[in-house]
Amino acid sequence: MPKFSANLSMLFQEHDFLDRFDAAARAGFKGVEYLGPYDHTPDEVAARLKKNGLTQVLFNVPSGNWPGGERGIAVLPNRVDEFRAGVDKAITYARALGCGQVNCLAGIAPAGADRARLEETFVANLKFAAEKLGQAGIKLLIEPINTRDIPGFFLTNTKQGLDILEKVGSPNLCLQYDIYHMQIMEGDLARTIEANLSRIAHIQLADNPGRHEPGTGEINYPFLYDFIDGLGYSGWVGAEYKPKAGTEAGLGWFRELAGKAAA
Repeated sequence: MPKFSANLSMLFQEHDFLDRFDAAARAGFKGVEYLGPYDHTPDEVAARLKKNGLTQVLFNVPSGNWPGGERGIAVLPNRVDEFRAGVDKAITYARALGCGQVNCLAGIAPAGADRARLEETFVANLKFAAEKLGQAGIKLLIEPINTRDIPGFFLTNTKQGLDILEKVGSPNLCLQYDIYHMQIMEGDLARTIEANLSRIAHIQLADNPGRHEPGTGEINYPFLYDFIDGLGYSGWVGAEYKPKAGTEAGLGWFRELAGKAAA
């Protein structure tokens, strides 16, 4: 069975953020991830991890004004200094939380912007971040995202992500492969994961349509779990979905897998 981490930005929203660590541990998760820990001090978050024996699997480099609709700033030529400061901040938190990898959201392409210049900025920012994070022993990831949920997002499919990896040329840069996003943008999930497993450092899931729990939509997750196991993937799989009727009520898929693993 894959190792599942609970995405606390989506799951257990019935609780305040720090209390979600406790809820995830009670539900049986061994790892957690989320958009970012930056509303709390490193010590506060580290204490919840330690209390519950949880692994900090992943979080994002600061992504700009999230409540204002920003979804990353790494492609924006006028935000390079802010991006670099965010890398430093991510390193401070990752060290305190024992987190070995962080994700960088590319951002939304401004209307009418020169995409070549945006890509040039993205590549330069990733070169800087991959080197600096690597010096701290932290892996950098980038994530293609579907343009239905985030219209105008710059990085939208696996091929584009791989092209960016080649242009950056750093062994410390990998893909975060979100099954939900890539089902919408390209399909062919199993073959894509298999062909690019060496470049994939983290996987996330949700079903489609609706971005709800596995088993609520069209994606054959029982097949994918076995397939990913068979490939020898040793990383985490992040449960990053919108619970259809409350987190606890929707964890049947997870309890069933845990029961099979225990048997």
